[in-house]
Amino acid sequence: MIYPKNTIYITGTAKVAANDPISAIYDMFFVGIILEKDNGNIVDVTCNMVRDVTSDFIKSILVGYNLENDIEIIVEEIKERFLGIAQKAVIAAVKDARNKYLMAKPN
Repeated sequence: MIYPKNTIYITGTAKVAANDPISAIYDMFFVGIILEKDNGNIVDVTCNMVRDVTSDFIKSILVGYNLENDIEIIVEEIKERFLGIAQKAVIAAVKDARNKYLMAKPN
């Protein structure tokens, strides 16, 4: 997929629990979010889950939301729909990505 020039890629990271399968492969969880630079709309997502279906599910939750304005809705949807061990890490990584976006956002 080719992304328009008005998009940026931001990563968010979080620690995972020792009993999470992610920890057997990776040191930490990350989410990569491609969004429109000027308005924060999420257009694509990747993350380092163990199974592709899990990454696709996280993507289905996030795409279409606005990283700046919809954070409370995003967190609630993750809590309601993603009941995996890494739920807290997913939320923390998305919030970390949001903070990085807010620091880099053009005024």
